[in-house]
Amino acid sequence: MTTDNPAWKDTLVKLYALAARLEGEGQYNLAKLLRGAADSLCRQAAYSLSTPADKAALSIEIQEAAAALTGLGVSPQLVAALQRGAGIMAEGRLPLIDDAPHPYICRTCGHLVLNPPVGNCPVCDARAGTYQRFLPVYWLDDLEPFEALERLRLTPGDVEQLIAGLPEAALNRPAQDGGWSIRNTLSHLRDAQGVFDFRVDMFLEQEHPLLESKAVFTWAEQEQDRPPSALDIFADYRASRQETIRKLEGLPLASWWHTGEHQEFGRVTLRQQVSYFAAHELTHLPQIDLLRRQIIEE
Repeated sequence: MTTDNPAWKDTLVKLYALAARLEGEGQYNLAKLLRGAADSLCRQAAYSLSTPADKAALSIEIQEAAAALTGLGVSPQLVAALQRGAGIMAEGRLPLIDDAPHPYICRTCGHLVLNPPVGNCPVCDARAGTYQRFLPVYWLDDLEPFEALERLRLTPGDVEQLIAGLPEAALNRPAQDGGWSIRNTLSHLRDAQGVFDFRVDMFLEQEHPLLESKAVFTWAEQEQDRPPSALDIFADYRASRQETIRKLEGLPLASWWHTGEHQEFGRVTLRQQVSYFAAHELTHLPQIDLLRRQIIEE
């Protein structure tokens, strides 16, 4: 089924309508299957579309999407936030939480507001507490404390297996498409781990720390202050991770809900930050694995 098929849109809307009705009947397992199917259809269609990587071109596409949303009657607040964010991105900056607040969607009728809703839904009278909040990334709420700790322990070992036996020249070789080398990816993991460890200290030392937004992905190809070899970079990453785990293991469970203010994501807990960094790393393991296979096949 493709978006060119007239049945595609009708089926998608029907899936959401059925899911909402089934939830009202207490049939939550059936509803989740329908919502999952709807999300899968959208992601499959999106996966086949080509989108630009250049920030200026992306900004133009966002502006075009905002104009299309205006024509569809979507919240003017959201459209304005998109337009504002597109301009900020075109300038080479990250939109922060004040520029792009979290959207909240009424799960009954689809009414959308930015920031936590106040009062009942003006369209269907649903209670404010039933709105669904959309966070910047699913990683913020993906892992519970003990699961996150286990993932933090396991990932360095997974990375070590992927780079085992590869010579330094291979680790430094750019991807076939011109993207990051394994060294760049290891640098990114080390940089992110450094930010993570620093933030854990802030949560431990301050009542409600201010967490600065860091575009860590832009640092991966910077070589100043890097260890000489890719394996040294990995060793730094693993040693820092062990120290972070030591700190987290010594915390009472209640401390995981200690809050801070993130410039990009708004109010976050220590638990969310741990989940974010633990889950984020998993997205880079396939990247290293692909590069390893390309090297071995040469």
